[in-house]
Amino acid sequence: MRSNKIDLKKKANQIRDWVIDVSVRNKAGHIAPSLSCVDILVALYYAVMRYKPKDPFWYGRDRLVFSKAHGCYALYAILTDQGILPKREWERFYTCESTLLGCMDRRLEFGIEAGCGSLGHGLPMAVGIAFVAKLQNKKYHTFCLMGDGELQEGTTWEAIQFAVKHKIGNLTILIDSNRLQAMDFIVNILDRGENDKVNKLKGFGLSAVVCPGHDVIKLANSIKAARSSSKDLPKVIIAKTTKGFGLKCMENIPKFHFRIPTERELRMGRSYEYCE
Repeated sequence: MRSNKIDLKKKANQIRDWVIDVSVRNKAGHIAPSLSCVDILVALYYAVMRYKPKDPFWYGRDRLVFSKAHGCYALYAILTDQGILPKREWERFYTCESTLLGCMDRRLEFGIEAGCGSLGHGLPMAVGIAFVAKLQNKKYHTFCLMGDGELQEGTTWEAIQFAVKHKIGNLTILIDSNRLQAMDFIVNILDRGENDKVNKLKGFGLSAVVCPGHDVIKLANSIKAARSSSKDLPKVIIAKTTKGFGLKCMENIPKFHFRIPTERELRMGRSYEYCE
């Protein structure tokens, strides 16, 4: 966990700037799903998680399983900012001069805990990691950041049932609820409306905290409370986000799931304060 003196809002905007600049320059297409989770990740890495940037193999570190692995650009930027991931790797991402993948793979030396390219299977891995920690009486906490489209996957609900049955309380599930999966709104596919996620989770024995997904201060406070809770069940935070948040041309537009904005589109500007 980093210093509490960090201006989280300013840091989130700086990370957003970096994601946009590197992605557009290197023509990396999954910009929109990366932008929706910037604030969640900034809250985690700069205010909540326990880890040592100079020792990514430290056994006592908190674990993050980043299940929506195609939206990894923000995580790459943060790991670079923290000095864990080499700057050259991130700045040259999506070129032949970088070893980083467009859908992230496990690289512990870079602080990446799991490969989640087969989307929807991050939560089962996170449940397994947290269960082992519980059995071994270890103090580290496991977080899983997933997209709301993953709530349509059978393995997600199997993992939740297991976690509830075995009272895995050292796990926090963070749902990037941007209401889009790939090229359509989830309500047009399987979701049944605004309260569907909350009601499903309740039916499986979990209560969820719903939080504004681009208020990094509220996110940090909610995640801190989840991490410190002694309740012997997984904690769930639904962060209500906007896909493509930050670029006016991209926000909440399905076609931008994997698409580089044109120069004309970029001239529409950014919907937040630009940070030099």
